[in-house]
Amino acid sequence: MTRALVLIDIQEGMNSPLWGARNNPDAEQNAARLLAFFRQAGAPLFHIYHQSTRPGSPLHPDNGGTAIKTCVAPTDGEPVFSKQTNSAFIGTPLEADLHKAGVSGVVIAGLSTPQCISTSVRMAANLGFDTWLAHDACAAFETHATYDWATDLPRMTAEEIHRNEVSMLHGEFCRALPTDAILKALA
Repeated sequence: MTRALVLIDIQEGMNSPLWGARNNPDAEQNAARLLAFFRQAGAPLFHIYHQSTRPGSPLHPDNGGTAIKTCVAPTDGEPVFSKQTNSAFIGTPLEADLHKAGVSGVVIAGLSTPQCISTSVRMAANLGFDTWLAHDACAAFETHATYDWATDLPRMTAEEIHRNEVSMLHGEFCRALPTDAILKALA
């Protein structure tokens, strides 16, 4: 099986306090470990970043937060796709390029767990890719549970949101594994 790494939305704009409290401060470093492994192995890898269409978003091109963080920044020749939806597959050539590379499985990591990661994991599985989620190379923000429509719902911490989302994905859409287990399985 050929497996590719898909890094999603590990961007400078994710450091904005607008997102709220965050869990897993080691997510980027775990993603960087995966990236180093895939580079050394010469395995396919893809960088995806979000360009929001909402003017107030830290990920809007006018707000300076679209750059991919240095620890996982692409090098020359590595595919980089911009997206404007929660899915890494919509509006990008990701699916076609995975097929072109002979990829049958993906490892997904990035930000944020209940948004673009969850959507992309679900879509990868629905498209037939054997999907692994590097759950410790992802993170969630507390604000996803506090939108106006949810004012009568109990507030959840970023860690609770992350664990709940990973639990919902595991088994149905992916195998949720820690970075160490993924690296061991691929070695």
